[in-house]
Amino acid sequence: MNFLPSEKRTQIIACLCEGNGVRATARLCDVTKNTVSRLLVWIGEACTRYQDDTLRNLPCKRVQIDEIWAFVGAKQKNASDEKKANGWGDIWTWTALCPDTKLLFCWFIGARDAGAANHFMHDVADRLAHRVQLTTDGHKPYLAAVEDAFGTDVDYAQLVKIYGEGPKTEARYSPAQCMGARKAVITGEPDYLHVSTSHVERLNLSIRMGNRRFTRLTNAHSKKAENHEHAFALFAMHYNFCKIHSALRVTPAMQAGITDHVWEITEVISLLESAVRKQNRSAA
Repeated sequence: MNFLPSEKRTQIIACLCEGNGVRATARLCDVTKNTVSRLLVWIGEACTRYQDDTLRNLPCKRVQIDEIWAFVGAKQKNASDEKKANGWGDIWTWTALCPDTKLLFCWFIGARDAGAANHFMHDVADRLAHRVQLTTDGHKPYLAAVEDAFGTDVDYAQLVKIYGEGPKTEARYSPAQCMGARKAVITGEPDYLHVSTSHVERLNLSIRMGNRRFTRLTNAHSKKAENHEHAFALFAMHYNFCKIHSALRVTPAMQAGITDHVWEITEVISLLESAVRKQNRSAA
């Protein structure tokens, strides 16, 4: 890293942020795959630390939550027990979005079980400044997790989608047709008109378009869970601070009052350089 010019680092990170995979980025930037992977790990760690410290005490009024599927190494049904022990198989990214500012302010990568739900909801609650209206889908672990994290200090509702049954003999990749949705008030007094997960579900498209590892029906999946986490942290940094939202005409971080300008890739790189300087001072 010490011998990689700043211009080359910026070029590599820009390619990754535009949805290119590691191999494509290596070809475009005329570097090795290992160089791209190492830089991704370093910048991912820096983006994680910065956003973990910055995205707190947020004045959100409404929050939408969802989970998005991907896999590491192989799909769950195709991974051997030995590979599963090394982190291969299905992996889920839990996301929390403020629909007013479009800020992706919290995420967690892991399983889709009660333990992950509980950890994630506590992290969401710790980042909010006051009571919010919360909407999730009908995933059952949310019920206990939201109660444990928020208690009664939340206006919580679920949007439960109702799917039709497709042909049983036909192999199908897409989910069954959605026949409707049912709004269920769980806690407090949520505004019925704002019981929605539309914005966070639209974020799923941005994630799959902006992060090559989430592109389905390809071999661009992550080979390590840690690299999956680093790639998502970089995506979130670019989405929140660098990319102007088409509906807002500013970045989500600007709309939320976290920053006053659109970040350049060089500013993201500076987070890494700042972390390296701190490490050098600590070592000295």
